[in-house]
Amino acid sequence: MTKFLPAEDAVRLIKDGDTLLVEGFCSCTCPYYLENNLETRFLREARPQKITLIHCSAHGDGKDTLVNRLAHEGMIKRSVGGHWNLVPKMGKLAMENKIEAYNLPQGVLAHMMRDIAAGRKTITKVGLKSFVDPRLEGGKLNSATTEDLVELINVDGEDLLHYKHPKIDVCFLRGTTADEKGNISFEDEGLRLGALACAQATKKSGGIVIVQVLKIAQAGTLKPTEVIIPHILVDVVVQAPSLAEHMWEYSQLYPAFAGQIKVPLDSVPPLKFNERKIICRRAAMMLDPGTVVNLGIGMAEGVSAVANEEGIGDWFTLTVEAGPVGGVPMGGVHFGVAVNPDAILDHNSQFDFYDGGGLDIAFLGLAEVDQNGNLNVSKLAGRIPGCGGFINIAQNTPKVVFLGTFTAVGMKIKSGDGRLVIEQEGQQKKFLQKVAQITFSGEYARETGQSVTYITERAVFELRQNGVHLVEVAPGIDVRKDILAQMDFVPRMDAPPALMDSRIFLDKPMGLSRG
Repeated sequence: MTKFLPAEDAVRLIKDGDTLLVEGFCSCTCPYYLENNLETRFLREARPQKITLIHCSAHGDGKDTLVNRLAHEGMIKRSVGGHWNLVPKMGKLAMENKIEAYNLPQGVLAHMMRDIAAGRKTITKVGLKSFVDPRLEGGKLNSATTEDLVELINVDGEDLLHYKHPKIDVCFLRGTTADEKGNISFEDEGLRLGALACAQATKKSGGIVIVQVLKIAQAGTLKPTEVIIPHILVDVVVQAPSLAEHMWEYSQLYPAFAGQIKVPLDSVPPLKFNERKIICRRAAMMLDPGTVVNLGIGMAEGVSAVANEEGIGDWFTLTVEAGPVGGVPMGGVHFGVAVNPDAILDHNSQFDFYDGGGLDIAFLGLAEVDQNGNLNVSKLAGRIPGCGGFINIAQNTPKVVFLGTFTAVGMKIKSGDGRLVIEQEGQQKKFLQKVAQITFSGEYARETGQSVTYITERAVFELRQNGVHLVEVAPGIDVRKDILAQMDFVPRMDAPPALMDSRIFLDKPMGLSRG
């Protein structure tokens, strides 16, 4: 029978050495109140100690809240996560070797919860020849991390990765309403994520499922079709005392995220004209009517804003790995939800679609590229962004486009008249002899015949069987001074590179809806 407890009593159910699974995505559908109370308990009592934290996508604000509240030396022994970028405090513990730290593909972790629930092993091609592959780093983020969680196996002559399962002791989830029996609905949530699978996996492990909600309803008043987690999977319900403690995705747009209302798309502001808009404009030119698209976090989020401004948002269907299908995906700490979605899938079901090659094209971020076409977005100097859903998406989509500035730190451009001028070069090169970590394998892409494009504000590159080719340059750019001199390798050029469309560099709409 489900118990209804105050948060301070619920968090006392976590013991020293337990494995805690927390579900959330950026700022969305996060058990904010439970995490706050767990931190409060630790600061008062120094308990619980040495817990293992598992998070498919580490949710946070990039500063202090959510999973960052749990980043205390002594509290955390091990952190296993899909995405780390919004939890810099946890990342700092990992960089300083103060915790064991693993970064595994977000989609694999989402599927792992379902596999644990069903008593199946998690075996997949996702991660091969990336840093997750045990022949490289095995997903380990520092020298304090020694246990192998990923194993290379061969089935019928095919290399695959076997991801080992944890035993889950406690799970933190969030819904909107609990009835008196403990059934949980999600009517005000922008995402369902893997709530059902996480609850099932925890119960299969013999663990305790704790769900934070905002409202309590009379038994029998929730529609069966609205119940996402049935009471048989819920041990404890904690009611947040206020909307502020339940935290609606940092935005007043939450009814549009949850599909309760439709808002005018002119409420989605256009991008400011700068290098990011230039890159996203060139990317938007690769969109074809009728295609199904994924947008990654960061730079690629801007493609939807460009498409909306250009009036071509109805040409294609945008999706986000967290679950939304259709609508306009949001960016920043709102990443994961969409305004006016057509549907919101479970996290693991969205990755079923992605892993099965359901996408036509994906737009993802670019941090480092090397001469073999390998890409690194997961571990950079001084911080751990993590791979998130990047590996699942980049490895399984037939056409993948990576977006990023050509150099980093301090680059300044001048544009708006159809030409591009580099007023100040960035201090860090991004096209290198060798990337620091392989998040995307150029070798694997060539083996599978993927179409791979790298778009920057000044140049466009393609990965072909014999290497990385420079295929387009911006009007006004000097190839030797502005491109070749800023790279650590010489790209191939079978023919002189073409000029990028001058409309990209004009400070007015391009007219993409007219062709």
